[in-house]
Amino acid sequence: MREFEEERTQKLFERNFITEEQLTQIKSYRSLGIFSLNAELKMFLYLSVLLFTSGIGILIYENIDTIGHIAILSLLLIVTIVCFYFCFKNSKGFQKSETTFESPVLEYLVLLANILTCIFIGYLQFQYKPFGTHYGLATLVPTLVSFICAYYFDNKSVLTIAITGLAAYVGFSVTPQDLFHNDFYSHQELSYSAIILGGLLILWTIYSSGISLKMHFNLIYLTFALHMISIASISNMVNEYNGLWILFSAVLAGSCFYFYKTSYVQKAISLYVFMIIYAYIGINIFLFRIFENIDFQDIWMLFVLAIPAYFIGSIVLFIKLIKKFNKETAE
Repeated sequence: MREFEEERTQKLFERNFITEEQLTQIKSYRSLGIFSLNAELKMFLYLSVLLFTSGIGILIYENIDTIGHIAILSLLLIVTIVCFYFCFKNSKGFQKSETTFESPVLEYLVLLANILTCIFIGYLQFQYKPFGTHYGLATLVPTLVSFICAYYFDNKSVLTIAITGLAAYVGFSVTPQDLFHNDFYSHQELSYSAIILGGLLILWTIYSSGISLKMHFNLIYLTFALHMISIASISNMVNEYNGLWILFSAVLAGSCFYFYKTSYVQKAISLYVFMIIYAYIGINIFLFRIFENIDFQDIWMLFVLAIPAYFIGSIVLFIKLIKKFNKETAE
């Protein structure tokens, strides 16, 4: 790793991106052997929030009969209000550009307050049903709170919760364990909802870029949009809905083309890699649907021999595309 960093630094000097004095300063700094604990500390803060909220859930579950619902809800409300009090007290207020707290602890305090708000509203609806049978409102309200907190406090983790809640409101689960288990087969309308929501997220990134509103949030929106549109399209490409697979193939093709362009604009390798994966899966499904009615009996041996070469060529092409992207975005 160290040799790689020195090699890249030397190339920057050779291309006149840095001066000889800056090169000397960089080498002197690296020779000190100083390393940052920032990432490790943030990871422990994040784990602390997860463990604390998980502990509250376990406490409620194991002592629900002895503590009482009112007491639990009151405790949740008090802790949530205290968290929000410190967040608002130390916040710089809403700004259209990227902002940060002076202490990273406060960023995770916002995350904690938001998760506790979701727990409070969910528990309140489950036990006392203030929204009646309109369970969608019990999802929509904490989602709106999450969006407000994400933009006011400039918190990407809270924004992720907000988008997840918005997807859940339309019936689409975007958690890693449920992402590929959405029932597109028996609920065709879910496919349209997922694609429309993904399209709306894309439109929002275009609008927010136009008014310079939290442009650093765009990558999060685009990541969700890419997964929702691609998974909904691919799932329906294998369906037998009267040739609708052709329509979803077109949607996937248009989505991949858009994210191909956007990945260069954002310089986001994650978008580029997933775009290639989804496009590759879609192309293979499309070819299979085209050739499924063709009789390969006479050339089946040639077909079998071509499969290994096809996959090896795909891997080589994938590596070349990644190298090409890194080279072009680094310039």
